[in-house]
Amino acid sequence: MTIEIRVPALGESVSEATVGRWFKKPGEAVKADEPLVELETDKVTLEVNAPAAGVLAEIAVESGAVVKPDALLGAIGEGAGTSAAPPKQAPAPAPSPAPAPAATPASPPPSPAAAKIAADSSVDLAGVVGSGKRGQVLKGDVLAALTEAPTAPLVPAPPLPQARPPVPVEDAPREERVRMTKLRQTIARRLKDAQNNAAMLTTFNEVDMSAVMALRARAKDAFEKKHGTKLGFMGFFAKACVAALKDIPSVNAEIDGTDLIYKNYYHLGIAVGTDKGLVVPVVRDCDRLSLAEIERTIADLGKRARDGALKIEEMQGGTFTITNGGVYGSLMSTPILNAPQSGILGMHKIQERPVAIAGKVEIRPMMYLALTYDHRIVDGKEAVTFLVRVKDALEDPARLLLDA
Repeated sequence: MTIEIRVPALGESVSEATVGRWFKKPGEAVKADEPLVELETDKVTLEVNAPAAGVLAEIAVESGAVVKPDALLGAIGEGAGTSAAPPKQAPAPAPSPAPAPAATPASPPPSPAAAKIAADSSVDLAGVVGSGKRGQVLKGDVLAALTEAPTAPLVPAPPLPQARPPVPVEDAPREERVRMTKLRQTIARRLKDAQNNAAMLTTFNEVDMSAVMALRARAKDAFEKKHGTKLGFMGFFAKACVAALKDIPSVNAEIDGTDLIYKNYYHLGIAVGTDKGLVVPVVRDCDRLSLAEIERTIADLGKRARDGALKIEEMQGGTFTITNGGVYGSLMSTPILNAPQSGILGMHKIQERPVAIAGKVEIRPMMYLALTYDHRIVDGKEAVTFLVRVKDALEDPARLLLDA
């Protein structure tokens, strides 16, 4: 008796995955719930675990293959396992008595997502050129067709960029070509889309971190002992941003066609750097959480992000994003919007600098803040006011705790 290993549900708006590493070889013993294979989507990397104990009897798809939800990945058979066996080979076809003319393969039907969008938008799929395998029409092809002017005929997608010129012969052996991961491709596409679609502008301010650092130094040991998590700076910034978003709701809004969507909830995305790229898990309803709950949630999401264990739904639905380049030493930067959001706050390195305080020069721990915003919805006055609200809250953190 064999048990099939199939692709699990990949989450909302995710229609395919790329098979990554297989952790076992055919013939090797596996335990129930032991990771067998890695799947890479355009949002997360996930592991498929063994549905039962036994022996990996078959690998149906090799690394690099693109699979759909519920596709067959392999099978587990009974037994304790032996040495690795080669992948199952399909029998060679019997020779044909005479060569037959090759038939032109028919294009596969459009993907379910493409068919739904086409039906909802009255798009004639016969005029859409598919970019999938064997000319299959994908979701992106239909979306591209919708962006064409109504009077313009549907045309194939533009050609790929011109191939890079040849490198000198002495340099070629010293280069390494590596295919971009699905996650990296998605990051690249989303960042470029944000630049193309939003009217991005960045405004700056600086905050004196003395009060927050002093409060943190006094309370961090008791805080960790009581709540089981460290007291960092991100919780203070999350609280300050929520207070500022309540005052300046346009920074927490988004554009939908000719409508503005104002969100009366505060789901903050916290950018996390991983070895596979930047991901942005979301802390939901930050306005309802205490400082300890925010810090605990951020610590948990950050750890699971670096371990590749985030769920897709944990990275969806954010209304505003905070990114901290200061942990890598960045003194100042202009972050790019996390579309379709209208604002992102960049934190930076805390650096001692001379500042004028009541007519005297003092050395204070200062941090530059950068707010990138969509100027189509957020005016300059609102952006500057938002940053001032964040600055004021951080320079008097007792107000944040009293509001908690």
